[in-house]
Amino acid sequence: MHSSPNLAEIPGFIPKLQQRRLSPLARAVFNAIDRCIKPGENLPTVFSSAHGEVGKALAMLETIRDGEELSPTAFSLSVHNAIAGLYSIAYRNQQEITVIAPGGEAIGPAFAEALGMLQEGAAEVLVVLYDEPIAGFYPVAPFALNGEFTCALAMRLALAGKGMPLRLSRVPKNGDAGEQPVQLPLFVDFLRRGDGGAAVDFWGRGWRWEKI
Repeated sequence: MHSSPNLAEIPGFIPKLQQRRLSPLARAVFNAIDRCIKPGENLPTVFSSAHGEVGKALAMLETIRDGEELSPTAFSLSVHNAIAGLYSIAYRNQQEITVIAPGGEAIGPAFAEALGMLQEGAAEVLVVLYDEPIAGFYPVAPFALNGEFTCALAMRLALAGKGMPLRLSRVPKNGDAGEQPVQLPLFVDFLRRGDGGAAVDFWGRGWRWEKI
């Protein structure tokens, strides 16, 4: 997991040319992934982000406003699956990779997708959750999907093993939950807590995680 306003360290095996293409958000994602897998290790992977590289999209709009030509490279790195593409190249990962823009459902759909891969026979699935604050240029209402800082989390999921046992379930939605718009920091705090049997409810989105 990486959560910091500063630039995250990039794994040293990534070529310098590719390192220069990584945005601050992508650097945070790669830093988190590097703590989960080794170079050359191939796992089916699920990426999930409310906004992806929307900051780069805004930079392109500003370029158009200023009457300058757009860079094809800048465009290719601004799409929602840009970080996943860079990851597949850097790690030479030819396994299934899914990129989710979950909207109001927040982090839940990424786990549902990963569970589907596990049920289909994958031994492990890498789940990568990430987001960063978006510029005030973009209206966040009515979804209010904006966080206070850049945050990235990578997790290896399996149906059995020696890791932290978790249970994911649906709960009734409550529109007055008052929960954090981007749920990732709250979920990270839940994982860090040492108390067994703890649970975290995202009532506004209808998901519950429990340590079992």
